Amino acid sequence: MDVRDAVKKLDPYVPGRSEDEIASEFNVKKEDIVKLGSNENPWGPSPKAVEAIRAEAYNVNRYPETDLHELKEEFAKYTNLDVDNIIISGDGADEIIDVLAKTFINPGDEFITPLPTYTYYEFLFKPYGGVPVYAKWDLQDNVLDLDSVLDAISDKTKVIFICSPNNPTGTLVSEKDLRTIIEAAPNALVVIDEAYYEYSNQTQANLINEYDNVFVLRTMSKVMGLAGQRIGYGLSNPEIIEYMHRIKPVFSLTRSSYVACLATLKDKDYISQSIEKGIESRDYLYREVSKFKNLRVLESKSNFMLIDVHNSNYDAAGLTRKLMEKGMIVRDCTSFKGIDEYWIRISIATMEENKKFIDVLHTILD
Repeated sequence: MDVRDAVKKLDPYVPGRSEDEIASEFNVKKEDIVKLGSNENPWGPSPKAVEAIRAEAYNVNRYPETDLHELKEEFAKYTNLDVDNIIISGDGADEIIDVLAKTFINPGDEFITPLPTYTYYEFLFKPYGGVPVYAKWDLQDNVLDLDSVLDAISDKTKVIFICSPNNPTGTLVSEKDLRTIIEAAPNALVVIDEAYYEYSNQTQANLINEYDNVFVLRTMSKVMGLAGQRIGYGLSNPEIIEYMHRIKPVFSLTRSSYVACLATLKDKDYISQSIEKGIESRDYLYREVSKFKNLRVLESKSNFMLIDVHNSNYDAAGLTRKLMEKGMIVRDCTSFKGIDEYWIRISIATMEENKKFIDVLHTILD
């Protein structure tokens, strides 16, 4: 078969390692594994979401609802926006990115992505003919290099991705810098990826009411504890949302993901506790990893942090392997463009798991 050139040239996406992979490869008991590689919520979903999924199981012979008005109403309350500002997807935020590409990208259009950042922007845009133009994050000072973004803007720029907090650096982008980018590229859509915003106490969703070229991307996979249900949502002006609905798959949100999402948004206690525990876990890990003289950890406003291992006598692959041998799953960041082979990323776990990880790290590096 004659495969499209764009697909032939596409680098495969490298996901985090699974518990089953590690248990099999390193002969580790699955129950002893600590998973710090995929930026998940380690405390599980809302009990109300679990109950809703169980009740809905008897209806899986029926197609999902296409009228998402009740769910949009809950998102409107959560975001302090109108239902017309909201689009909901059933394959996480990744589906929203794909719909953005389908809606806005013609072959040869450019999109800007500062490196290192979430690699799926490029993975999903290139098959539609999008041409990546790279800006950068300053890893020394852990900030966005604003000038590199502004210098990358051209008359071919169609979309600019700004992840805030950024994955994998954990960096926030200031509202001032975002406004500068938005105003510098009035004919480009500025996508602000807020997948982890709840951990940062900062959102820029208000900007969609001031500018017609802003799109805010979010997910139910992190704080909301629904990574396995694959629910994402986007916020923008009604015109952009309407165009995206023309191309978005009608039935992408499953029956179980719909009811789980609805139940979680209504469970305010779960959401607040999830945020509180996540920040406590992150701050503990940052504090403890900072004590290692042969590591440099970047301060994060997310549920993960990036660690420089240049002075550890290991590269990322070597240290990751040593940790996995002891049942600790972390992310080797070598596959991220714009970063060398001496960085790993760890995400939050329960406090018990955190302490176990720190103890193992001491046995390897001390």
